[in-house]
Amino acid sequence: MLIREENKEDTIVITVVIDLAFTNHPHSINNESKIVNKLRSEEKLALSLVAINTDGNIVGHIAFSKVLINDCDSNWFGLAPLSVLPEFQNQGIGSQLVKEGLNHLIRAGANGCVLLGEPDYYSRFGFKHDDQLSLPGVPQGYFLAFPFCDKTPIGKVKFDKAFD
Repeated sequence: MLIREENKEDTIVITVVIDLAFTNHPHSINNESKIVNKLRSEEKLALSLVAINTDGNIVGHIAFSKVLINDCDSNWFGLAPLSVLPEFQNQGIGSQLVKEGLNHLIRAGANGCVLLGEPDYYSRFGFKHDDQLSLPGVPQGYFLAFPFCDKTPIGKVKFDKAFD
């Protein structure tokens, strides 16, 4: 499996991968590809990685964008969405994407990352619920943070308006 940054030629396939990955997902309103495309068009997609299988096809995607904490840029990022084609799920592709994305953010000097997701899945990467950070309007047990430094900020997190 090759993990690399997206390029312009990937955008249509990424949209298809995201849409197929979230079809019939119980916690989705199927707007994830629209969010990624809006972030991309507004140049707010901080990191976008694709997973390429041995046949040379894109089978997974992950996106990261800046988040604000108490309306300030604290050099924290949000992971959303993580997408793997249904026929390639449960093969470790999502894990590879998450690990590579987090490593990229750490190497770039980011202070941390947040997401809204399943604690059982994301805890293996270092994410956990932190009462000091909140995302209004969501079940707090599913809002997870992974600080890359010793100090976690305190406050309300806001994802880009593309997520609204």
